[in-house]
Amino acid sequence: MFCKNCGNEIPEVATTCPNCGAAVDSIADNLKNAAEQTINSAEQEVTNAINDVKDAFNNGGQNYVGGPLKTDRSLLMVILLSIVTCGIYSYYLIYSLASDVNIACAGDGKETAGLIKFLLLSIITCGIYSIYWYYALGDRLHENAMRYGMNFTENGTTVLLWLVIGSLVCGVGALIALHIIIKNTNAICFAYNRANGLA
Repeated sequence: MFCKNCGNEIPEVATTCPNCGAAVDSIADNLKNAAEQTINSAEQEVTNAINDVKDAFNNGGQNYVGGPLKTDRSLLMVILLSIVTCGIYSYYLIYSLASDVNIACAGDGKETAGLIKFLLLSIITCGIYSIYWYYALGDRLHENAMRYGMNFTENGTTVLLWLVIGSLVCGVGALIALHIIIKNTNAICFAYNRANGLA
């Protein structure tokens, strides 16, 4: 921990700075500051996501292929940002996953449906298409892993089982399925960036 007054390092249990004598914040203040930093980070992530969507629409719906693909998605951040944005971030995640996977796996003869198709077909099929979308994405990631010299043990069937059967266990299965998708997408995107000199 560092003194806010002079910047010198101070012991965790100190109540005053041994260097300048300034009062040290309480644990509650430190927790409050940490929470504020997390919220600020989440707000920045949402702002970046909104700007990415605006850029995509301004470019005629075409994703910018010249830059590196996102490789730092995490389940915890997805949950946090979905809560902060009342679920809106989860839709951005679908858009982002589809866009990045379509770029990294281009040429495999498949296409992962984007957000609009995902929403429309999910509504028409009473949510069944959303389960199929995750299954197909899991399979596509599994099939393209060898292309980048990797081997994913999880495939679309694994994702499907966690979504359907695992959801019977307090909904935890859906989170595990999403974690598999995020982990494998990050790995494919990292390999794509490295292969194209973008890492």
